[in-house]
Amino acid sequence: MSDTETATWGIELTPEHPPDRIAALASQAETAGFDVAFASSHYFNRDPFVTLSRMADATTDIRLGPGVVNPFQDHPVALASRTATIDEVSDGRGVYGIGAGDRSALSNLGIEHERPLRRVLEAFGVARDLWAGGTVDHDGTFTAQDASLNLEARSIPVYVGAQGPHMLRMSAKHADGTLINAAHPRDLVWSADQIEAGLAERPEERGDFEALAFASVSVADDEAAAREAARPPVAFIAAGAPPPVLERHGLDAEAVEAVGDHLASGDLSEAFGAVTPEMIDAFAIAGTTETVAKRFEQALEHVDGIVVGSPLGPDLEGAIEKAARALQVATTRE
Repeated sequence: MSDTETATWGIELTPEHPPDRIAALASQAETAGFDVAFASSHYFNRDPFVTLSRMADATTDIRLGPGVVNPFQDHPVALASRTATIDEVSDGRGVYGIGAGDRSALSNLGIEHERPLRRVLEAFGVARDLWAGGTVDHDGTFTAQDASLNLEARSIPVYVGAQGPHMLRMSAKHADGTLINAAHPRDLVWSADQIEAGLAERPEERGDFEALAFASVSVADDEAAAREAARPPVAFIAAGAPPPVLERHGLDAEAVEAVGDHLASGDLSEAFGAVTPEMIDAFAIAGTTETVAKRFEQALEHVDGIVVGSPLGPDLEGAIEKAARALQVATTRE
């Protein structure tokens, strides 16, 4: 799908470490050539917006945003305000990554996950009105009355985190981009078809659209070490994958169920140990720089760019450089 020479390079930085370290990683990613850095949002990690503020101080050009927040855990007007603040402190480099959130994580907080597609669409629609300087009254999946922001008007690109067909189509019709929760060409081919269906209904005034693979990536000098580091995110991805995705990859449903059962009971080491090589192949891009570059090449046949997502690798600083080299190879190799 992409012209590889102009493909977007993104990176996901997870605030499981202090904000100052994440800011230093963002600076390193900027120097390595990445175009956009997302701070992931999970209630059990550090706050993504505090972290993004530090990332803004440490960088000058790279675009910055949450990747991704959800409009259930926090009110959409509050999310719009926080994202606008990041855009302000970064001198207009803000992007807004928003998605439906993880059902199991929300259930831990006693939050119902009702009508996710409609809530995401309404949330970023209201955010756009607020960023434009409007005063909003909204009565839908959430309520806002006489809401406005005490900030200068601004325009911030919206990227929707998506995996299912309806969210993918909606993002293509209404958003500025999508962050496809997938790493394997099979999933990206299927996703591209859904996106094309949405683009067919996209109003001309919406402008350009960008589809990015938000892929779990683990890169290291040692192939086995890279694959081992990929086990934790793959466990969560596999456990949350719907049956059609498991069938697409020929994965053993009972093996995946065992991973999910261990996660549900809090036995993380057992869950990670139950991840099979086939699950790693399906849900991550893991290996040496050359291995990862080949997978990036395959992905770029179907998307406009790649967000190098968690875990990055067993050594974060080294993984940023290796991932950048893999992207360089993938976007320049004939």
